[in-house]
Amino acid sequence: MFAFVLRRLIQAAIVMVVVALIAFMLFQYVGDPVVFLLGQDATPAQITQLRADLGLDRPFIVQFWHFLVNAAQGEFGLSLRQGAKVSRLIAERFPATLELAAVAALMALLIGIPMGVYSALRRGSFLSQVFMTVSLLGVSLPTFLIGILLILVFAVGLGWFPSFGRGETVQIGWWTTGLLKAKGWHHIVLPAVTLAIFQLTLIMRLVRAEMLEVLRTDYIKFARARGLPNRVIHFGHALRNTLVPVMTITGLQLGGLIAFAIITETVFQWPGMGLLFIQAVTFADIPVMAAYLCLIALIFVVINLVVDLLYFAVDPRLRMTTAAGH
Repeated sequence: MFAFVLRRLIQAAIVMVVVALIAFMLFQYVGDPVVFLLGQDATPAQITQLRADLGLDRPFIVQFWHFLVNAAQGEFGLSLRQGAKVSRLIAERFPATLELAAVAALMALLIGIPMGVYSALRRGSFLSQVFMTVSLLGVSLPTFLIGILLILVFAVGLGWFPSFGRGETVQIGWWTTGLLKAKGWHHIVLPAVTLAIFQLTLIMRLVRAEMLEVLRTDYIKFARARGLPNRVIHFGHALRNTLVPVMTITGLQLGGLIAFAIITETVFQWPGMGLLFIQAVTFADIPVMAAYLCLIALIFVVINLVVDLLYFAVDPRLRMTTAAGH
């Protein structure tokens, strides 16, 4: 177990160094930050002085080392657009994105798993066919179109939900949340549904496929031969083994929800990191872009590491294979 964790940590460190190098290259080849800070009317002397103050006149290796040290401390300099520390901007926006992704992931799990189980156990029924049709629509339709349709129907047409913003929030230390207020829940419904639909359909189809595969295995046939009731077979044996690969995919999808909430946040003007990144791209705010890239990579690495450890702990076959390999 220790060797397994150590290998994963080394791989995670290598990935983060590579991502940091890619982020650092943004500073080198995507515009000149000195020009952004001083403007087009700056004199050559001012440009030279600022480059020296920022350390941009040093060798590439030295600059990259300082970038790594600062990034490890969560420091990416000042935003070229807002003039504020990037770490503060990220800290202000991260709670909104994580809140939206967590609600969407919970929604996808609580709806997608029962739909997948029902579609597998009652695959010839009318409702099962409806679920499969809906899942095809959820996979096929782009996220921005789903968001616009939800706004058109439930915000503009019916007036049930607001179409933009986060609503009322509560400050808990440096963390802000809208889940403790009724208006916060009211505002998060449409963007969470928009973000969850693709993940929901993916989980539903995965659970259905895995459930059908498990139901054909020998130990399920043996359980039926012993006279166990269908409830015990389906939920005590089949579903339990079905959820092992689902857990892996769901963990990785949670990172995807955080990383790819950009479109949803833009459509609903949700004040999260995705909207901040879009604004940074529009104004070529390189420090914010680099910080966003490193943070998303860190989230994926951490989630992937946690999922690997959970998979290692849940599935005894992996432990047996590892032991046999040693």
